[in-house]
Amino acid sequence: MQTLELLDRLIAFPTVSRNSNLELIGFIQEYLDGHGVTSKLIHDDEGGKANLYAIIGPEDVPGVMLSGHTDVVPVDGQDWSSDPFVMREEDGLHYGRGTADMKGFIASVLAAVPAMKTRNLARPIHLAFSYDEEIGCIGVRRMIDVLADAPVKPAFCIIGEPTEMQVAIGHKGKTDAVCTCHGVESHSALAPNGLNAIYLASEMISAIRELQTHVIETGARDDHYVVPYTTLHVGVIDGGTALNIVPNACKFRFEIRNLLEDDPMALMDRLEVKATEIAAAYQDKFPTAKIDITISNEYPGLNTAPDAEIVTFVKSLTGANDHMKVAFGT
Repeated sequence: MQTLELLDRLIAFPTVSRNSNLELIGFIQEYLDGHGVTSKLIHDDEGGKANLYAIIGPEDVPGVMLSGHTDVVPVDGQDWSSDPFVMREEDGLHYGRGTADMKGFIASVLAAVPAMKTRNLARPIHLAFSYDEEIGCIGVRRMIDVLADAPVKPAFCIIGEPTEMQVAIGHKGKTDAVCTCHGVESHSALAPNGLNAIYLASEMISAIRELQTHVIETGARDDHYVVPYTTLHVGVIDGGTALNIVPNACKFRFEIRNLLEDDPMALMDRLEVKATEIAAAYQDKFPTAKIDITISNEYPGLNTAPDAEIVTFVKSLTGANDHMKVAFGT
């Protein structure tokens, strides 16, 4: 199959992260089998999703890993002019959910498999296709566990995220956390008798914004990034049950996207101290007042040295002379 034919097939699998990716993985595994490539599946706990890992070439020397994720972001609420899971061509461009991020890369890798098989490779090519990257790089963690036990590990890894073929050597780390504020319920007609958990949350959100200002003024900077400093961001908030009830609970989700030089746990520690201070200010009257912060997911940043062998190697393939760092993580 040619690249576009493979991409058309891959786009047709609606592998939004909430869905299973097993049909797509089965298609890839069957395709590889047809070219004499044995692959291994690494499932999640429920068995509804899987990573695929394969090696082409000698297995006793380090090689190059080509890594991509099979899940895509949702299309809910988006105004598509055609079915996002049916690839269409218009004016030389191909449209569909995942064409760039990142089934286009997977299709390109698969289309090259016949050539990989016919060459007498001195070093192996590793194929690594994961699940649930879009919701926190979840699937690849299981693949890493398997690779940790391999007698010979890949020397390099090329991740086919959409960079317009620019060589990206870095991305920020990410810490995803939930802040839960515990107040005291009351009827709104007697509002002073309760402790409004939404107000506690608003104080914590203000503390996060103040910490962001502090980080901008005193933290590290890296001008290779569009946003050259560590960021803190509140994205989701949930609190209250009715307008006439003082809410006893409110939670919100926030994230830290950190430069390598900034320690996200140090920032989390500062927020923990602030949470304790805010709750303590109310505990004389409301002893059960409390604010909890829980980390729900995290992954490290990438910061490959500009003169690293892998950077020079990839630049020689792309013809690029420069490199970049990307705002997203993978």
